[in-house]
Amino acid sequence: MQPHIYTNAVLATVTGTSSYGLIQQGALVFGSDRILYAGPQSDLPDSYAGLLSQNLGGRLVTPGLIDCHTHLIYGGSRAEEFEMRLNGASYEDIARAGGGIMSTVKATREASDDQLLSAALTRLDNLITEGVTTVEIKSGYGLNRETELRMLRLARKLETLRPVRISTTYLGAHAIPKDMSADEYMDVICISALREAHSEGLVDMVDGFCENIAFSPAQIKRLFKVAQELGLPVKLHAEQLSPQGGTSLAAKYGALSAEHLEYVTDDDIAAMAKAGTVATLLPGAFYFLKETKKPPIDKFRQAGIAIAISTDSNPGSSPMSSILLAMNMGATLFGLTPEECLRGVTVNAAKALGLKDTGTLAEGQRADIAIWDVAHPAELTYRMGDAPLYKRFFGGAEC
Repeated sequence: MQPHIYTNAVLATVTGTSSYGLIQQGALVFGSDRILYAGPQSDLPDSYAGLLSQNLGGRLVTPGLIDCHTHLIYGGSRAEEFEMRLNGASYEDIARAGGGIMSTVKATREASDDQLLSAALTRLDNLITEGVTTVEIKSGYGLNRETELRMLRLARKLETLRPVRISTTYLGAHAIPKDMSADEYMDVICISALREAHSEGLVDMVDGFCENIAFSPAQIKRLFKVAQELGLPVKLHAEQLSPQGGTSLAAKYGALSAEHLEYVTDDDIAAMAKAGTVATLLPGAFYFLKETKKPPIDKFRQAGIAIAISTDSNPGSSPMSSILLAMNMGATLFGLTPEECLRGVTVNAAKALGLKDTGTLAEGQRADIAIWDVAHPAELTYRMGDAPLYKRFFGGAEC
């Protein structure tokens, strides 16, 4: 395969620690599925002289974007519940009316594979049009063996239907079925389904929801012990609604990331820093639920904790499939800089998924690349409802 050579580009390599790793008058070369050169055009190796190149006219080039926390596969909608809440209904009112997460569980169980795939593809296509090349997808709307496994199988199938990399996460510990206690569900269904999913090669990571309305740290610990036994990395929905100690527990197990984190404590932050756990922030859920307590951004910065951003695409608390809007929300709601937002959906998002071959523009990295009709990376965070994508490459192929 003859190398792709792009010149007169602005490269946001997101290497290093500042200024986007920006290279003005840059050149990018990739062949097969790997980046061969990303640097100043003036230093372009002589071996590429005379080969056909494309002048990008000062366009911006970034790594392909990464959405590192989604619940992309689910059935039904929660629009009526949203309307009820806007009209003053309480969480209890909505639950009594059959709403809440269990309504999504019911709809997901009842939906056919084709229905779930069709709905997920619509959301996935939205992300792809915004330069996304890697997406994490969680299970968690089955709460029984059959549907949890089915969700993971469908997530794997998406990779065969679209030019995108899918990382799967087992989130069997998402909610507690009405007919079981948390302990019974964890031991009888959740852990056994994890073992079966792992035996089928369906799981890349293990997640849980540690909260007073979900699972306790002690229950999550049992799940993480099994994940550790199976050699699977962990991550955790933690400290979203109240301080539970889940973040510190996750850090003890070397969690790739802890997610939400509005109520994280100083001890949690110290544990994250020691473990190298990424703080994955989900401003869509913060916005949609009208939360007021923000994650402690300055403390994450001071502790040197990498910050990732994601859509948290899901039907109940963040029904959006726009990574660029998530970046804008990260800036406007949480006070992140545009550079932090871009790193949050590239290099730090890759770290949150345990991926070392993507997320930066550097020699040897996968040629997952986005080229934009803008000249400065701040534009990607600044714009709202606007995806100025010029070209997208996945593994070196334009698509």
